[in-house]
Amino acid sequence: MPGSQPERTLSHTPPHPPADCEARPREACGLFGIQGHPEASRMTYFGLYALQHRGQESAGIATVHGGRVVGYMNMGLVPDVFTDEHLNTLQGSSAVGHVRYSTTGASVLANAQPFVVHHRKRSYAVAHNGNLVNAHHLKAELEESGSIFQTTLDSEVFLHLLIKNLHLGFDQALVAAAQRLQGAFSFVLLTSEGEVVGLKDPTGFRPLCLGKLNGSYVLASETCALDLVEAKFVRELEPGEIVIISDAGVRSLFIETPKRRTFCIFEFIYFARPDSLFFGRNVYLTRKAHGRQLAKESPAEADLVMPFPDSGSYAALGYAEVSGIPFEMGMIRNHYVGRTFIQPTQNMRDFSVRVKLNPVRSLLEGKDIIIVEDSIIRGTTVKTRVKALREIGVKQIHLRVSGPPHRFPCHYGIDFSSRGELIAAKMSVAALENELGLDSLRYLSLEGLLMSTGVENPQDNFCKACFDGCYPVDFDQDLSKYCMGRR
Repeated sequence: MPGSQPERTLSHTPPHPPADCEARPREACGLFGIQGHPEASRMTYFGLYALQHRGQESAGIATVHGGRVVGYMNMGLVPDVFTDEHLNTLQGSSAVGHVRYSTTGASVLANAQPFVVHHRKRSYAVAHNGNLVNAHHLKAELEESGSIFQTTLDSEVFLHLLIKNLHLGFDQALVAAAQRLQGAFSFVLLTSEGEVVGLKDPTGFRPLCLGKLNGSYVLASETCALDLVEAKFVRELEPGEIVIISDAGVRSLFIETPKRRTFCIFEFIYFARPDSLFFGRNVYLTRKAHGRQLAKESPAEADLVMPFPDSGSYAALGYAEVSGIPFEMGMIRNHYVGRTFIQPTQNMRDFSVRVKLNPVRSLLEGKDIIIVEDSIIRGTTVKTRVKALREIGVKQIHLRVSGPPHRFPCHYGIDFSSRGELIAAKMSVAALENELGLDSLRYLSLEGLLMSTGVENPQDNFCKACFDGCYPVDFDQDLSKYCMGRR
């Protein structure tokens, strides 16, 4: 941005790889913001702690103090990034925070958020959840007019657009910037005036809710973050809504929205914490409902129903409830595996999977079992775990998936951006059944999934492009995770 300078306190600790190579889908990030609280940075820390499941690559907090926005961010988990010293340094009564999983731009320190800039005696910090499908085109346009980019984040595009439109006034600059963006986005923005802004895309892909903590207002990706800081849930932001929170209170602006909303249905299936709410529906109970519907659609005879912990647990409970087959935890997760570990010797096959999950031999040996999973993306982890179950003497293995097959890539903020990554796009269900070593494989139908959410008119409320290939927002073939870094 002409005349602007980024300011961020950065540590140079390299990112740690995850402890295993599980091919689980991952989402972009989690957002938190608070206005008018004497311990804003500390509240933001706890809010991010509650949202840690949404991003484990980096974490950051920005606050405003003395009319200037400052931030601290680093690679790693929230409790590893921040100390009491960091939080005491981040003074001020307004703050925004971010936990990241990268879907646009590399997982490097320079791309950690919130992104902080200073421009003509004012400061701004922005944090983003989602994926802007036209960011690479907007970046090229902005660079032609003199903008200088500091990162390969699609999020930075929003700040450039905002600042270029400030001559219209702050409110109209927000609207003008948001109207240029295409794709899935929720933003929280902090200004040097102490305002905290929440912004949601016109079709409502990504979650963002408003809460109240005594006299302060809170924005968060999920209600579980409100619960942790003891804030009262007020409401979810509407698609296309811009909420501006200041000492004067809360006001809303709106950008033009289509009639149909496209909330990511994967929030209900996998991403969100089970204690969160969307559409007034509890995620835990919704996942149980998916399992109940799955049992009706795809029954099987077996001695027990079990999940692969922890993702399929709630749907498995629902399946067991309807089928009358006992629910058991047939595999035990090691919850104390760190993000790095000493690699085993070559003869310790499949260690990265087995270090996390171990089957209960006495429970499973000689049994016919039903496993309930929430999704099969690349299939590598399922295949390895099925093999481990066969080795301990499990007789029949029936896999039931509480969502339809993933046959199409996501371009709106989930990390499977090509069809080649999706095993269900390359194989029929019968072929996949054989490939994974199963006695049977069945998926929940798309109709059953939508119906069991309990949301009114589900066809008009969810994005389901990863299942049916019907993309609600157009994109071009140049779109990729690293397209913002091209010259």
